[in-house]
Amino acid sequence: MAATYLTLVTFFLFSLILGYSNALSVDYYHQTCPMVESTIQEAVKKAMMNDNTVPAALLRMHFHDCFVRGCDASVLLNTKGKNKAEKDGPPNISLHAFYVIDNTKMEVEAQCPGVVSCADILALAARDAVSLTGGPTWEVPKGRKDGRISKATETRQLPAPTFNISQLQQSFSQRGLSMDDLVALSGGHTLGFSHCSSFQNRIHNFNTTTDIDPSIHPSFAASLRQICPTHNKVKNAGFRLDSSPTTFDNTYYKLLLQGKSLFS
Repeated sequence: MAATYLTLVTFFLFSLILGYSNALSVDYYHQTCPMVESTIQEAVKKAMMNDNTVPAALLRMHFHDCFVRGCDASVLLNTKGKNKAEKDGPPNISLHAFYVIDNTKMEVEAQCPGVVSCADILALAARDAVSLTGGPTWEVPKGRKDGRISKATETRQLPAPTFNISQLQQSFSQRGLSMDDLVALSGGHTLGFSHCSSFQNRIHNFNTTTDIDPSIHPSFAASLRQICPTHNKVKNAGFRLDSSPTTFDNTYYKLLLQGKSLFS
């Protein structure tokens, strides 16, 4: 479970690096909103009971928020007028479970009006998504400020599922994140599901000499090609990210070593 622990530590550091680190404190709401963490955890737990994809959605949402402009909840803002927000950028079209953060915000506001930022709520919800699916918990420093700028064009900064290792390393290094951080954050793919569009480049027309990425295990590639044919017409067709997609564990890494991962 060392890799799993490293993932958690990195999410903690990621929030520090990209989330107004000079103002953060574990006890930030100790006096002003002492029940905030338990309120958020209960809201996430309730949402999970109705939809087991919520944890993966919250973890991914937090990452997509942090990678663009830092952990400022700008991913939650809606398109307004001529400004197309991050939420509507191509990599974020498949984000979901925004309602969980909206509902949680309403509950927190009822207790502590105008005190807790949406950015902190999202960071705490992502932590709870991990702990409630079998991963450990950790202390989240709080005090992030909510961003007011959200641009769909800036979602191009997000690493694509088609990136090779060099492209991924460059993308992360631009944010002060190391190869260890990259490996650890990849472990977030222990939760969730991917649409065919994110990995079809590996199973159809991979390059001029081969149809299938040779790094994929042959039987795994064959099963993916059945689910995602060349001219796939099933809107939500796709495959789970590992064999236990609702449990936070290190299965993703084990499958990666066997050539049974979806992404490049």
